[in-house]
Amino acid sequence: MSLRAGAIVEALGGELSGDPDRLITRLAPLEDAQPSELSFLVNPKLAHLLAGSQAGCVVVGPALARAARSRGDCIVASDPHLYFARLTQLWKRLLGGAAEPGIHPSAVVEEDAFIDPSASVGALCFVGRQARIGAGTVLKPRVTVGARCVIGARCVIQSGAVIGGDGFGFAPNGGAWEKIEQFGAVRLGDDVEIGSNTCIDCGALGDTVIEDGVKLDNLIQIGHNCHIGQHTAMAGCVGVAGSARIGAYCTVGGAGMIAGHITIADHVHVSPATIITRSILKPGRYTGYSPFSDHDAWEKNAATLKHVHGLRERVKRLEKLLQDRGDA
Repeated sequence: MSLRAGAIVEALGGELSGDPDRLITRLAPLEDAQPSELSFLVNPKLAHLLAGSQAGCVVVGPALARAARSRGDCIVASDPHLYFARLTQLWKRLLGGAAEPGIHPSAVVEEDAFIDPSASVGALCFVGRQARIGAGTVLKPRVTVGARCVIGARCVIQSGAVIGGDGFGFAPNGGAWEKIEQFGAVRLGDDVEIGSNTCIDCGALGDTVIEDGVKLDNLIQIGHNCHIGQHTAMAGCVGVAGSARIGAYCTVGGAGMIAGHITIADHVHVSPATIITRSILKPGRYTGYSPFSDHDAWEKNAATLKHVHGLRERVKRLEKLLQDRGDA
């Protein structure tokens, strides 16, 4: 498949500098792209990569326009990352291969489950009783959707995800554990994407709620009765304990951990591997562990920590000097 550079700009906008008839045969990383391929560059700090790239055309922002034009053909867009995202969508539509509506013969759909005719249910999926799958939603192979769970429109659930497994509920009983049965479900809004092998537990009594536009990466655990606000995104291996409430437009970096029964405000950004153990009521970026703190304060403390050993040695020398004077 190929697409003219001019046709890309006609479809998506942007300012083309170069040959509108240049044929683009593939989208490729900047370092590996060949003369018939298109790539993109967002970070001005990586501008040095432009000169060495053989890409036939590069999508860049205004800050890199001059460097890109001096190298060769380019498309200048106000937001090159967003532009490239839309280009990949255009490319996929032209390539075809989108999931076809319907239910694969190997899928199991229990009685009273509703699947919109425009949805796609892949091989070996399971959809429990009274579950609902919305219009245009795609369940990739081996997805499990538990009883009474609701998945909105245009969602994408990647292979191996489990929506509506039992929450982790047990009561201690003389050194053993007594199971607390889980009677809630999971409700996903529209345009939600769930990564491979991610698990979202059903609620104990009420429902676990994932609002519109939430994006969850692979291998994420969302505990029972959590509530995640619209357009929040979480990277791989994040863990959210039960009954946590996370606001809208938040991000959680890879391997971030959120304790249960806490509240996180809208527009909070948690850095990778950070452990959040108490509620955050103020928007901002938070980093660290034991304890975490405001990101700027954490950076200052981390910088100070690098000098602690040298400071310790200076204090020891000073103590010895004072002791020697005292002995004299």
